[in-house]
Amino acid sequence: MTDERRGAAVPEVSSPKRTKDIIAKYGFQFKKSLGQNFLIDGNILGNIVEAAELDKSKGALEIGPGIGALTERLAKTAGAVTAVEIDQRLIPILREVLAPYDNVSVVHGDVLKLDLKAIIAERYKGVNPISVVANLPYYVTTPILMKLLEDRLPLEHIVVMIQKEVAERMAAKPGGKDYGSLSIAVQYYSEPQIVCAVPHTVFIPQPNVDSAVIKLTLRDRPPVDVEDESHFFRIVQASFAQRRKTLANNLSLLFGKERREETAELLQACGVDPGRRGETLSLAEYARISNALLAKGWPI
Repeated sequence: MTDERRGAAVPEVSSPKRTKDIIAKYGFQFKKSLGQNFLIDGNILGNIVEAAELDKSKGALEIGPGIGALTERLAKTAGAVTAVEIDQRLIPILREVLAPYDNVSVVHGDVLKLDLKAIIAERYKGVNPISVVANLPYYVTTPILMKLLEDRLPLEHIVVMIQKEVAERMAAKPGGKDYGSLSIAVQYYSEPQIVCAVPHTVFIPQPNVDSAVIKLTLRDRPPVDVEDESHFFRIVQASFAQRRKTLANNLSLLFGKERREETAELLQACGVDPGRRGETLSLAEYARISNALLAKGWPI
C-alpha cells in the first residue's frame, strides 16, 4: 500500500511501529476480558495464510481480527474475506485500515451467537471453498472451534492460532498425557496438524503463554461410524471423568455401580480391556463401545 500524499509505502498493520501508531491514534485500551493480543510478526502471519491454502477463488472467514493485521494479509490473498469482531471499539479502526480492500467486509457480533451458515451463504457468492483463518482469544478457543465443527459449516480448513497446550491436546494421539475428550472431538470432525509454534514475544501486549498455529482439515465424513453422535461423545466424556480411574470404573459412574460387572463384560466383548484408561483408546474403540451400549439398550 502507498501513501499518495508522500509517495511512500505504508507499512503493513502487523509491523510493530504501525500497530503502535494505530493504537495511539485511537487511544485504544486492551481488554483482558476479551483476550486481546495483537500479532506483530509478519513471518508468522505468512505461515498462517500459507497453511490456509487460499487463492482468489477461495474465501476466508476471520474471527477476532483486532486491528486487521491478519485481515490485511487475507485480503491480498483470498477472493472474499469476512471478519467478525465482538469489540465495537475496533470497528472504526478496521474500517479505516481495510478501506483499500474492496473484498473485505466487517461484521460486529459474537461469533458464538451469529448464524454463520447464513453469513457464508450471503457473503461468499461465487467464492468457494471457505476456510476459517484466525488468531483466537484463549478464553473462548474451545467453544468457538466446537461450534465451527459441530455446525458442519461448508469449510475446507480451519487455521487458527491458539494456546500451544490446547493445540497439542487437539493433535494428540492415544496413549499420551495430552490425549483426551478434546482430541477425540476435534479428530472426529477433522484432521489436525500443528503448523508452527509461536513465542509470546511477538504480541502486543505479550500473553503469559506461548501459542501455536494449528490447521484442521475438515473431513467429508467422520473416520468411524457411530449410531448416535451425542451418545458417542457422552461415553467419551465419561471415560475421562477421572483420568486415573479405569474405563470400567468411569463408565460405572455413568451407568451405576450395580452395572459394573455387566459393563466390564460388554467392554471385553468389544475387544477392550476394562482395566485400560480412557486415554489409551482410539476413536474406533470408542465407537464400538458406544454402538454396543446402544444395541444393549443403554441410552444416556
